[in-house]
Amino acid sequence: MAGRQECEFGQLLAEPLRNGLTRPTRERGQGYRMVNMGELFTYSRIPDVPMDRVMVSETEGKKYFLLSGDLLFARQSLVLEGAGRCSIFMGSKEPVTYEGHLIRARMNRQIANPLFYYYFFRSFSGRATMASIVEQVAAAGIRASDLTRLHVPHPSLADQTAIARILGILDDKIDLSRRVNETSEAMARALFKSWFVDFDPVRAKAEGRSHSIPKVLADKFPVRMVDSDLGEIPEEWQIGRLGDLVSATKGRSYRSDELTESDTAMVTLKSFVRKGGYRPDGLKSFKGEYKPDQIVKPGEIVIACTDVTQAAEVVGRPAIVLATERFRTLVASLDALIVRPLDTRVSVPFLYFLGGTEAFVSHTYSYTSGTTVLHLSKDAVPSFRFPLPPAGLVKLFDSVADVALRQMQATASESSTLFSLRDTLLPKLISGELGIKDAEKFIARRL
Repeated sequence: MAGRQECEFGQLLAEPLRNGLTRPTRERGQGYRMVNMGELFTYSRIPDVPMDRVMVSETEGKKYFLLSGDLLFARQSLVLEGAGRCSIFMGSKEPVTYEGHLIRARMNRQIANPLFYYYFFRSFSGRATMASIVEQVAAAGIRASDLTRLHVPHPSLADQTAIARILGILDDKIDLSRRVNETSEAMARALFKSWFVDFDPVRAKAEGRSHSIPKVLADKFPVRMVDSDLGEIPEEWQIGRLGDLVSATKGRSYRSDELTESDTAMVTLKSFVRKGGYRPDGLKSFKGEYKPDQIVKPGEIVIACTDVTQAAEVVGRPAIVLATERFRTLVASLDALIVRPLDTRVSVPFLYFLGGTEAFVSHTYSYTSGTTVLHLSKDAVPSFRFPLPPAGLVKLFDSVADVALRQMQATASESSTLFSLRDTLLPKLISGELGIKDAEKFIARRL
């Protein structure tokens, strides 16, 4: 690939950029699925997943239904780095539309491979290019007219396709790791719910029913339920209050000029998956002062303190921070609360899965406020009360959950390496510094 060729983004479009449909919350629930900001920030490649549904007329459908390969950009965001964020729609078995805070770009497939430009806009170089048109008023945003005039690389279509295929191999590996982790975590979560929420072993023993756990484990559970102010709980269990069992440390606020290249990174709102969980690609390189207790070590729990949507699928949700090869030190941002066990009766795995229960989610939601951005009250976590099992049972659960958490750490470390590799390869491939065949051989050796 000789030299870097460029053109205006608008020259690569099959049709003009188009903002999505506006549908208030009261009009949602039936009809066609709609990609919202939540999906764009959760999925870099938007798959066939459940979404809000809205009514779309036949005339609107002709203009606003998505096609596989359509690029979607965040037109507005309450956080600076969210403006202009790009995702790609991967297709669906049924028609799907998109909301008004998003801009759709439909590429001319004769001269532009959508996946190539998705990877470009997700890369460090692409994000820096996008930053040149972001405007900051009450919220950060981009205009379609500016996006059209943005200068982007334009190698040959054959080279675009080859680069997209190479980077797609890395993304597929990352997605596979994510799905494996989700399966492992779901199994541990189901066990936690059975033992510590539904009290299945206790209820089975109390009712004289058979149960699925070995006798050596079953003997650790009481034989009957008793009344408490939280409802029925196993006999001899206590009512625990998180404020008596953990410490909760608020992260550091930061300025945009502190987000510069460094061996330190901030755990931010982008580090949280919707409905709980950790995103290794959500870290932001950071160069600033911080307190020692604001350092987050791999394996520690953070809880989201804010949410930029009223859906409240992030605020109050927990994540376990995972190790990364790229950064030596991780620091919690003001959007994250570090929760550390102070009592041997609770552990990181126990607290993490406790934070995903309906009771905890409902409790934290009742402590949120805000009309645009949701904020979690400082009293939310300490005031939560729950049935506290004996330390021995918690240790038994940990022995099972640790297997899932260790696997999550291993795959997250691998994914972090793949993220970095993807961002490193793209500019080298575009410039011609690295040939297509050499890149393919290099990835084959790494995978």
